[in-house]
Formats: sequence, structure tokens, C-alpha cells
Amino acid sequence: MAFVVRLTEEAVAMMEELRDRRVRGKLFERIRKLAIEPEQQGKALVGDLAGYRSVRALGQRYRIVYRVDRKVVEVLVVGAGLRKAGDRTDVYSRMAHRTRDRKAE
Repeated sequence: MAFVVRLTEEAVAMMEELRDRRVRGKLFERIRKLAIEPEQQGKALVGDLAGYRSVRALGQRYRIVYRVDRKVVEVLVVGAGLRKAGDRTDVYSRMAHRTRDRKAE
């Protein structure tokens, strides 16, 4: 069964921040592959990002953060970016911060 893959506005904005068009293109290619068996790809996240999954892209450097909704057969990509452990621009740090902000609303 093929899933519909959608990107949030935040994910699109994060992708647009990437200056290298080749990198963006490779990330979009990887995102398209999430349409087939998305739960078999990547890993489940924990903590503030529980309920989301993450898949590597472009080797070890980039991550795509997404959520699978089986009821509507949809993959929702909520973020994509560079993995820089300990850095405030790290994709996981940015996504955790945004999910915390949404929970506070």
C-alpha cells in the first residue's frame, strides 16, 4: 500500500533554508521513498519527539522527521535538516523545541 507523503509548512521552510540545491534534491528523493512502507524505514523517536520517526538521508549527515498516520494512509514530514549533535541548529533540537511550543499552546 502506498502512502501519500505531505510536508508541513515548517518542513518546507527548513528545506528552503538549505542553500545547496543538490542536497535539497537528494532530500526530496529520500522523502518520496517514504511512500512505501514508511514504518519499516528509520527509527522511532523518544522524549519530546515520541510518536515521530526519523530516517537518515545523504549518509549520516541529514535526517528527515516524520509521522505516519495509518488511518488516512499518510506520511507527514514535519522537518528535515542537518544532524549536528549539541548544536542549536540540529534538526532534532529544532523539532523538539517546536513540539514543546505546540504543547504549551
